[in-house]
Amino acid sequence: MTIDHPGTPMPAPAPPPSPVSAPALAPERRIGVTGIVFFVVAASAPLTVAAGGIPQSLGVTGILGIPLLYLLVGAVLALFSAGYAAMSRRITGAGAFYAYTAQGLGRTAGVGAAFVALLAYNAMQIGIAGLFGATTSQFIESKTGADIPWWALVLVCTVVVGALGYRRVDLGVKVLAVLLVLEFGTVLVFDIGMFADAPQSVSATPFTWAAATDGALGVALCCVFAAYMGFESAALYSEECRDPRRTVARATYIAVGLIGVFYAATAWAMISGAGTGQATKVAAEQGPEMLFFLSDRSSGLGSAFSDFAQLFLITSLLAALLSFHNAVARYVRSLGREGVLPRGLGALHPRHKSPHRGSLLQTALSVVVIGVFALAGRDPVMDVFTWLTNLGALGVILLLLATSASVIAYFARHRELTEPLWNRLLAPLLSGLALAVFFWLALTNFSVQLGVSAGNPLRWILPCLILAAAAAGVVWGLWLRRARPETYAGIGTGSGAGPRAGAG
Repeated sequence: MTIDHPGTPMPAPAPPPSPVSAPALAPERRIGVTGIVFFVVAASAPLTVAAGGIPQSLGVTGILGIPLLYLLVGAVLALFSAGYAAMSRRITGAGAFYAYTAQGLGRTAGVGAAFVALLAYNAMQIGIAGLFGATTSQFIESKTGADIPWWALVLVCTVVVGALGYRRVDLGVKVLAVLLVLEFGTVLVFDIGMFADAPQSVSATPFTWAAATDGALGVALCCVFAAYMGFESAALYSEECRDPRRTVARATYIAVGLIGVFYAATAWAMISGAGTGQATKVAAEQGPEMLFFLSDRSSGLGSAFSDFAQLFLITSLLAALLSFHNAVARYVRSLGREGVLPRGLGALHPRHKSPHRGSLLQTALSVVVIGVFALAGRDPVMDVFTWLTNLGALGVILLLLATSASVIAYFARHRELTEPLWNRLLAPLLSGLALAVFFWLALTNFSVQLGVSAGNPLRWILPCLILAAAAAGVVWGLWLRRARPETYAGIGTGSGAGPRAGAG
């Protein structure tokens, strides 16, 4: 089953259904399971979720059962990961969603997925940069009195992230390892403090079905799902890990389990610390300040902890920026290598063996978009962060849905491949149905996510950007089929005759 038009002459047939591997001109394989888990978990920004995502989920929806929803969404993503892992054992290029969709639903659909992925990941990256600028500016002003514009701090951060992305990927792993240890340690200390100081004792009520459905469930599921953004990025590093057919699957399962359990526990701790009977009220009143409000009044934590937590929130955002930057750079490199984008973008750095041109392109794009928002006088949190991260999350949900369908289609065509029925059909079918519901809920509740009225044009303009990106990709794919059949034949295979490291 493919969307390639039957009336157009087809190029050379696709490669045989043996595992589609990256070409010999690949980056050095330095990363293990632990390193990829660092990149994946960093993208979800645990401290950012604790400080912003959980209070928003509680306050906006009035649902006390947020901890249970974290576990339920994690279960859906574990189902998705079963099919995702099966594909990762067959296709080991850095294109991930793009490559899987091209192999499952057809090359033209694959290019559409690639364009959506580029829009979604760039939107997430630049949106998080806006929050970084606002948070850092506020922290510096509170401690020193210096009033530094948020956009200036974002530009400095963009240069730092770009430099790390330009260099060897294992440097990024080392940086993320340090940042994540600090981040997890901070949230863990907070959780212990909240359970110890629970004013109404620790209750299991947040894990009941009644608590999870008593409120705006659709919005709550969207908020909770957004906390997992980045979990799927393990496959982007398949060309740089030591054993891609095992590492990607293991890293994805570990990341989903770690994120789900950790976030559920942190939400439970926050509810306990605020008092089970008034947690949603406190969240609505305090918003992103809830974590610091609760730690300030805690006998075991106090204001000193709040200061450290604010500092580590900044490093959490930096880690997320580095992770999304790396994801974009690898997508660009994969598309350039196969000729979907200019082939020069597929070059590796002659010394670092990094996708340096994709890194430079993402850095330049961030500078331009941030500059536009700054010149327009837009708010870095309400506009840059809220608009772009919700746009990115919507795009990623659509990509997950397309990937679930791709897994089913791919193994339906290649029945000779030995893959359990659960991985090739049942799990992706169940996850696809659940993701379709999530996408519909996200679309119909988009105005709530943005914090605007239902009649605000942004409510439709931003989702339409996702559809426009998909349509542009499909049109470009159709043009490649007609004008460059050899390039079209290599889409999603990782076998494009891209330039050598340093060439082009």
